[in-house]
Amino acid sequence: MIKNFNELLEAAKKQGVMRLAVAAAQDADVLKAVNEAKEMGLVEPILVGDQEKIIEIMNKLNITNELYEIIHEPDLIQAARKAVELVSAGEADFLMKGILQTADILRAVLDKEIGLRTENLLSHVMVYDVPSYHKLLFLTDGGMNVAPDLNQKVQILENAIAACKALDMDRINAACLAGAEVVNPKIQATVDAKELADMKDKWDSMDASVIGPVALDLAISEEACKHKGYKAEGAGDADILLVPAYEVGNALGKSLTYFGGAKSAGVIMGAKAPIVLVSRADSSEAKLLSIAFGSLISGHNKPAQSSCGGCCGGCSCSGH
Repeated sequence: MIKNFNELLEAAKKQGVMRLAVAAAQDADVLKAVNEAKEMGLVEPILVGDQEKIIEIMNKLNITNELYEIIHEPDLIQAARKAVELVSAGEADFLMKGILQTADILRAVLDKEIGLRTENLLSHVMVYDVPSYHKLLFLTDGGMNVAPDLNQKVQILENAIAACKALDMDRINAACLAGAEVVNPKIQATVDAKELADMKDKWDSMDASVIGPVALDLAISEEACKHKGYKAEGAGDADILLVPAYEVGNALGKSLTYFGGAKSAGVIMGAKAPIVLVSRADSSEAKLLSIAFGSLISGHNKPAQSSCGGCCGGCSCSGH
């Protein structure tokens, strides 16, 4: 089980090199993070964007552009489409948003002809390394789904659990946040949380426990649970915090960063491949950690190679 970002980076190094397509790569923080990831042996990047601007920024950062594959596409919309096409065609393993609007890259991701859409809902998963917490903390969804209904919350939880699995986590504790532990029919967050927690067989099949409705203190503090007499599997020891609405996740995540001194990484889940997506205001370190996070998820999702090695088109042959 990976408990902090140092361990996450080491795991990504050991996994081997993944191919990363970067849409609209002409951004200094993006290129700095991508270069660090390349030097660490995490990724082999394909940079899609305005080649002249990319090389100009690389020169300022003392990055050797000859070591990179650069696909010239100055139009931001077309750069997004090309980067998505690379992943869709298997020429890259996962995707990263550069200096373009989130809506533009998602439009390409969801394109029926060239995109990466599945039957799953797309949702944003942030993971935080909080100095005061004993392990990594996953927060969802403070980046995409504004006011998810019950069915969408099920899929958001499924996506977050899948992200946790990529970090070698076994039993995963998820908490459905609300203002209190009492179900109030006038407060939809409490109603949904209770219904989610009652889907025990579903979550057991995914090696997860889900509690709710529960306030933040009882989700992350065993001491608070003892003080209030709250008992439930995983109480006070959450891996995943499911927020009831976008604003809650957005505020809580920024609070962890700016008040709590947490480091963070973020990806979009639910597509055929993870999409590295962080705020344009985030540091190059956050972008590097997000690349590592995305690479682990991408590697975890890759089908196992045949022991036959593909030499005879199958595994029915003997002697392999």
